[in-house]
Amino acid sequence: MGADYYKVLGVDRGAGDDDLKKAYRKLAMRWHPDKNSTNKKEAETKFKEISVAYEVLSDPKKRAIYDQLGEEGLKGQPPPGAGAGGPGAFPFFPGGAHSTAHHFNPRSADDIFKEFFGFPGMGGMGGMRAEPGFQRSMFGNDIFSSRFGAEGSTSMQQPSHKPPAIENRLPVSLADLYKGVTKKMKISRETIDASGRISNAEDILTIEVKPGWKKGTKITFPDKGNEAPNMKPADIVFIIDEKPHDVFTRDGNDLVMTEKISLVEALTGYTARVTTLDGRSLSLPINSIIHPNYEEVIPREGMPIPKDPTKKGNLRIKFNIMFPSRLTSDQKAGIKRLLGS
Repeated sequence: MGADYYKVLGVDRGAGDDDLKKAYRKLAMRWHPDKNSTNKKEAETKFKEISVAYEVLSDPKKRAIYDQLGEEGLKGQPPPGAGAGGPGAFPFFPGGAHSTAHHFNPRSADDIFKEFFGFPGMGGMGGMRAEPGFQRSMFGNDIFSSRFGAEGSTSMQQPSHKPPAIENRLPVSLADLYKGVTKKMKISRETIDASGRISNAEDILTIEVKPGWKKGTKITFPDKGNEAPNMKPADIVFIIDEKPHDVFTRDGNDLVMTEKISLVEALTGYTARVTTLDGRSLSLPINSIIHPNYEEVIPREGMPIPKDPTKKGNLRIKFNIMFPSRLTSDQKAGIKRLLGS
């Protein structure tokens, strides 16, 4: 009677292309000879049967012959019980079985496996050949652990080649870097389903920006790039960028601001009024004489320190002293009297 290819693959007679591919993937990985070292001969036989069954049923012409005449018809032989065959002996093939001889020579199981998974199957039945990116352990069978998972699952292989990470700037306000914020980013990417079709998918990536993060901080989402045959998806990386602030600039963990004051305020005293990044109002009296290089330091009013957000850097206030553009003679005389030694 010959082999029942539908039974070999475990599919019904109406199975479509997707069903055949899924069945082949599952069985090819289960019966791969390099995964069956204790019963290698049986595995080699099963592996070949699976490959032949898939080749026939996935080809419409071969499948039509097989459905009408069976395995013998593929080999150009009449099915059991048939006569020499004359016109009308097999209505599907005018002229009879002998006139439909195709002398089917199946491709190697290795070639079919390679088409599916991007690397050779049985290495010519003599053990797996070493391919770039493969690593075989001392036990000889860990190729399957690395390619398909420890359980020999039905997922597709994870190819060794991976493109460079895709980097994106993520502008964040200084206030958000001070307090922390959650950002949600929508990405569109290409994915490949179990049948090998490419489709577009959308993902929402959530980024938890922690208080005190600095410009240049990287957040990596592994394997979120486009999927492609025989290639791992690239990682997607977001790089924190700091938006300019109207009042403050950042220096490490410190915040720096500049106050514009008059010469009189510089000499007689000044009160700085500051609205912090978290909305608090500070009133900071400065009684020292403020010279051009003077800097007032307010401890623990800077940026949170990422490793310990309960601690903060300092707030440093610099000054831009506005000198008068001109003085009258009386003003000059008065200053000399006040400041003269």
